[in-house]
Amino acid sequence: MAHPSHLLSSRPDDVPRREGSGARLSRMIRIPTVSAERETRGSAPFEEFTDLLAELYPRMHAALERERITDLGLLYRWRGTGAAGAPVVLMAHYDVVPADEADGWTHRPFEGVIADGWVHGRGALDDKGPLLVILEAVEDLLAAGFAPARDVYLSFGGNEETYGDAARAIAETLRERGVVPWLVVDEGGAVVDAPLPFVSGRAAMIGVGEKGVATFRIEARGDGGHASAPHGTTAIARIAAAVARLDARTFPARVPAAIARMLRTFAGRTSGPSAVLLRILAAVRPLTARAFALAGGEPAALVRTTIAATLLDGGSAANVLPARASATLNVRILPGETVAGSLRRIRRRVRDPKVSVEVLEGSDPSPESPVDGPEFAAIAAAARAAYPDALPAPYIMMQASDARHFHRFSPAVYRFAPLAMSAAQRAAIHGVDERVEISSLERGRDFHVALLTNLTEHK
Repeated sequence: MAHPSHLLSSRPDDVPRREGSGARLSRMIRIPTVSAERETRGSAPFEEFTDLLAELYPRMHAALERERITDLGLLYRWRGTGAAGAPVVLMAHYDVVPADEADGWTHRPFEGVIADGWVHGRGALDDKGPLLVILEAVEDLLAAGFAPARDVYLSFGGNEETYGDAARAIAETLRERGVVPWLVVDEGGAVVDAPLPFVSGRAAMIGVGEKGVATFRIEARGDGGHASAPHGTTAIARIAAAVARLDARTFPARVPAAIARMLRTFAGRTSGPSAVLLRILAAVRPLTARAFALAGGEPAALVRTTIAATLLDGGSAANVLPARASATLNVRILPGETVAGSLRRIRRRVRDPKVSVEVLEGSDPSPESPVDGPEFAAIAAAARAAYPDALPAPYIMMQASDARHFHRFSPAVYRFAPLAMSAAQRAAIHGVDERVEISSLERGRDFHVALLTNLTEHK
């Protein structure tokens, strides 16, 4: 018999945990659900993955309602007691980016090797690990006879990495049905050590918004000819000059409200000169913008729209001057700016009438969800339950996520993958040697247990 949530202790340790989460993740990793290679691999891996979920989580599949939304979207509904109002949506995606073992992987990327307490392979962190810990929590809670106070939806997309429509279709389906989530949680921030160069200790970084993302193409045309007699400025030279002008200073540095809140949060736990510095940075935003921009890397990306040339194209032979050359630009847009504004700034920066600039695709930044309401408090409390030494703090997510599709109608959308990730692990996302510690998977499960069993406390 299911018990009301308030009768079940909210301490994660009081909910028995199934053994073998690492082995279950290993099996997920072995299925190459590479959305960018779906045309060549076909749909079989995605169907196999869906079947695997039913095998690994039998209680969940018996108790929850499941829908297929598009051919790659999975939507589960866990009906609650109705004691606490609007539902919660927990999100993840099961597709992954390509991986080539020739790039130097220690273990083959799709073998799901388990070694020394770690699970290795593509998707361990992005995003099959975060998906697994949701499922682990639901399966364990069902075994304990638990029913949530609110309806809980599990939204899993199979083409997030290719900006696909599965999650968009799920969000639109819920909106059309009049379902307005009280809380949405997707991948994003994690539990990290030393979140800033001058901040020690661990922090649970909770994304309250995300940057926009856009793909631009700049193209130049010129007179072709034989490379033995070059004349004038070639198309390649124009593109090279344009890319050189589109450096880190293309967009001004500015501190979003969430970053100022993050600094104030860290100042509250820090003492001595570091605390003074953090309070000054939180209060004097122009100074913070300049300091973070000079620091480069992740700090700079928190305060600036970033631009990077990712593809170059032009030429057909070593001895032919191409009549056309182009570059593809990946732009991550800071909250408060837009795709249209970024296009205007890039055109001004290029300053070449013979170089065209166009938007191939783009979405504006999401609005910032509140940090002073019960929704953020619920995530922070669950993070503290799973990682008692980690300080919950808001930030702006620099990547794009499926969560952005819920912002049109849900006021509280957050991004937090409840896994511990070192700097090296974060660098391995979309890179080489992606891996997750099994103990972190267990704590990630604990996060979701704490979140789901405390829904009545945050109305």
